[in-house]
Amino acid sequence: MATQEWNWYVEYTSPHHGYMYAVRRHIYSGETPYQRVDLIDTFIFGRCLILDGRIQSAAVDEHIYHEALIHPALVLHRNPKRALVMGGGEGAVLRELCRHPGLEQVVMVDIDREVVELCRKHLPGWHGNCFDDPRVEVLHMDARRYLEDTKHRYDLIYSDLTEPEEEGPSRLLFTRQFFELVKNRLAPGGILTVQAGCFSIDLLEAHASIRKTLQQCFASVFSYHTYIPSFNANWGFLLASEHLDPLGVSAAEIDRRLDNLISPLKFYDGETHHGMFRVPKDIRSALAQDGKVIDDDEPLSLY
Repeated sequence: MATQEWNWYVEYTSPHHGYMYAVRRHIYSGETPYQRVDLIDTFIFGRCLILDGRIQSAAVDEHIYHEALIHPALVLHRNPKRALVMGGGEGAVLRELCRHPGLEQVVMVDIDREVVELCRKHLPGWHGNCFDDPRVEVLHMDARRYLEDTKHRYDLIYSDLTEPEEEGPSRLLFTRQFFELVKNRLAPGGILTVQAGCFSIDLLEAHASIRKTLQQCFASVFSYHTYIPSFNANWGFLLASEHLDPLGVSAAEIDRRLDNLISPLKFYDGETHHGMFRVPKDIRSALAQDGKVIDDDEPLSLY
């Protein structure tokens, strides 16, 4: 069969490895003061948001990433009232949080106003107009500066930040000093959730380092993971608190706690929860050995 000539999106996961998708249509390309932004329509994954050359989310599977990021902490906390999101420009994190009727306040801090406005315009299926929910407040400023200045404490804090590239806006938002600041902004019993990079054995350094850094600050740190097709990777997340055991709650109980959602989920439930927190033996062994504590004076360098 003849090969069709298309434009191709190519993402490099390392200097020696990458993947590519055919592009149906270019929606937007431009530079903000903080990063490069591309919005494209692909044949396989539909519309995609790309920041600094890395897919952030895609129409076909963004629900997997966002449900995995948001709901474990929500069901484990039991009675959260106030949530803080760092990053989350697409608004899908707001969509997931706003499903929970018990939440009274959601603050989203994203430094890049232009990205948020582009997502509001071009990704309505991601945010579902949750930017206009009366419980939601959106601030455009550096997340670290916000945490340094605010006196508020939150039951749940989410880090949905871009990768800590050397020149990127998130460079100092994965360090020990930053996580100590986050810990001080959690209310008693509070939970931090961090998107924490690739979870495959060949690209585990970032996740292992973020995990080791969190362990300097929190008594209880758990990795969990799920496959994100548009990332072409098993993706890792971290749950940090002073007390929680995410496997100490049965699948049936998690399903019961999800019963009161305003709208149903597509991906996450009790059985999925237990699967995500089961880490294979080779990854467990690598996590025990790999990675370093990330410091303000020595940030994480991916390559």
